[in-house]
Amino acid sequence: MSFLPRIVETELEICLAATGAVVLEGPKACGKTATARKRAASEILLDVDDNARQLASVDPGTALRGEAPRLIDEWQLEPSIWNHVRRAVDDRATPGQFILTGSAVPADDVTRHSGAGRFTRIRMRPLSLFESQLSNGEISLAKLLDGSDQSAQASSFSVPELAEVVAGGGWPGNVSLSLRQTLRANRDYLNEISRTDVSRVAQRRTDPVRVGRLIRSLARNTATEVALSKLAADVGANRISMKPETAASYLDALEQLMVIEDQPAWSPHLRSRAVLREASKRHFVDPSLAVAALRATPDRLLEDLRFLGFLFESMVIRDLRIYAQANDAEVFHYREKGGLEVDAIVQAADGRWAAFEIKLGQRRVEEGAKNLRRLAQRAPRATRDAPSEPSTLAVIVPNGYGYTGRNDVGVIPIGALGP
Repeated sequence: MSFLPRIVETELEICLAATGAVVLEGPKACGKTATARKRAASEILLDVDDNARQLASVDPGTALRGEAPRLIDEWQLEPSIWNHVRRAVDDRATPGQFILTGSAVPADDVTRHSGAGRFTRIRMRPLSLFESQLSNGEISLAKLLDGSDQSAQASSFSVPELAEVVAGGGWPGNVSLSLRQTLRANRDYLNEISRTDVSRVAQRRTDPVRVGRLIRSLARNTATEVALSKLAADVGANRISMKPETAASYLDALEQLMVIEDQPAWSPHLRSRAVLREASKRHFVDPSLAVAALRATPDRLLEDLRFLGFLFESMVIRDLRIYAQANDAEVFHYREKGGLEVDAIVQAADGRWAAFEIKLGQRRVEEGAKNLRRLAQRAPRATRDAPSEPSTLAVIVPNGYGYTGRNDVGVIPIGALGP
């Protein structure tokens, strides 16, 4: 399988030119090692080479020797190596010395020194549709944040095709597999997380059955603000009790593994006196994991279009996060208590923002447009760092023509959205 170029490569190159060490983080199998290897001049692979891992534990200095940038793959398997990399960065006083990749965030360790000034962290996720070459990128998020007029030719992404893409996911290693093989691989991925990875990250024995049930509850509630207490109760409904604090510890482990990634609420200073809801929306890092947790298939998803709509929203949020990161921006959601809801707010570091509704069908475009216009009327009070008017308002849909501009709400087919 040929390597698919990744959007994050540009960020990695910039950071290597400015910082002594770059930490490339993301869930297992999202393509971190392959991406890092394109920039690395030497490597040590701690997850597959037992001798290398033993060397890193007994003589870290020797493990760090090699032409720069030196790749240290899955560094969290030997966390003590962090301090040695930090010291080497200080001693060499030259940028671009190390690339550390990791598929889990180690628990805080009082013996591990701060990496401030020496390390830059970059988040990596599964493939976006643009990276998978399923989107032509005619409508750019960068230009949306600038408020530029854009248009795109009609996209022919049918809903059955969308169901297959959602179920398959953006995992680089599955690109050459059949859909049936991909669905099985995704289920195996989750099984391994439930049986092994959660216990390893939590540093205590966990019950894989309870972990699996919690993951299935998350899957049923993807792209919603489901409360921790409801998730725990959902697990207990199957005669396998779970205390909320146990559910919280399992969720923490899944976050450390970067399998789940919540979408925080946007809290602007509005002109109105709307009371905002502050709960985050729950998402898997890729919606295919929700499909795998429920052992669903594309045909079954087509029988439940409401649930497919939530999965489509989750997939769009995945892509928006990837494109937003490339533009120094973040992705939020907006909710008022008992009122207005907007699926995605992308806000750049300089305050520019764009708002998006995500709808499965063209018939619901006007519904989304009404929500976006109401949000524009409540636009945040202008501050030095945040303009009061949105750069773009648009509804993201599976297919059709694309058009955006400052005059009114645009429409963006997902097959035309890019960085």
